[in-house]
Amino acid sequence: MTTTSRALVPSLDALLCQALRGELGPDPLTRRIAVAFTTSQTARHDGRRGGYRNEVLSLRLDRAVGSCAVEPGALPDGTAEDCAGADVATLLTHPLLPVRVAALDAYLMDVMPHTPSHGAKPVTVPAGSSLERSQARAAAVVDLLDMPSGGTVLVVGVVNSLLAELRSRGLTAIPCDLKGGTTEWGEPIRTDALGEISRCDAVLASGMTLGNGTFDPLRRRALEHGKPLVMFAQTGSAVLPRFMGAGVAAVCAEPYPFFWLDGGPGTIHHYRTDDGGTS
Repeated sequence: MTTTSRALVPSLDALLCQALRGELGPDPLTRRIAVAFTTSQTARHDGRRGGYRNEVLSLRLDRAVGSCAVEPGALPDGTAEDCAGADVATLLTHPLLPVRVAALDAYLMDVMPHTPSHGAKPVTVPAGSSLERSQARAAAVVDLLDMPSGGTVLVVGVVNSLLAELRSRGLTAIPCDLKGGTTEWGEPIRTDALGEISRCDAVLASGMTLGNGTFDPLRRRALEHGKPLVMFAQTGSAVLPRFMGAGVAAVCAEPYPFFWLDGGPGTIHHYRTDDGGTS
């Protein structure tokens, strides 16, 4: 996909419509989801004051798995059962946004996997404990910022390892999350990401913004203010590279299985707007 065609994608809804019309690959009416499942996880790392929970809806389409994280308990009972065996076109128009995102992610992962020919550069997350792998993933994400010490980064979707990595590089973080609260270090977590963009030099945002409907407003505001937007994506890892050059400067794409699922080595994928080629 060329930079020019990427710039023609104005929103997630527009990308969903392109997929429905068969403009991005095979007719989605002819493709069926074989397996649908949810992954629920709770983590409490040694040396950390608090813990966190994850819940992810994943859909298997042939060789590909597409995913969308949700707030724990947010999916209605029977969501996975409704998705299994359904054609992709039906799921691209599902009333639940997380289902639409997971279906689009599976479809794009199948037609445009994370390979160098599609603009992806593999990065290894080495084997280790849950905390060690979280820290390694955080370092790989922050590498995409390319910022000198002293800069300020708006972090949308609070991950303590990312905040610690930013601090270790002399960068100031403005943590922001719809849930609010405080960070591991007692810092207040803002809830209005759009209102904080003018205070930062760059934005680092979770792919969860796709699933909760805040991605497009965030992308537009970052464009208006001329702030580079870097995405770290377990949700929509194959979706977000489609916005490269259209408000997204870089993506750290992490398809299922995620780093927190086992202790062995794994691969994530970097996309940058300055790498050339297609994404």
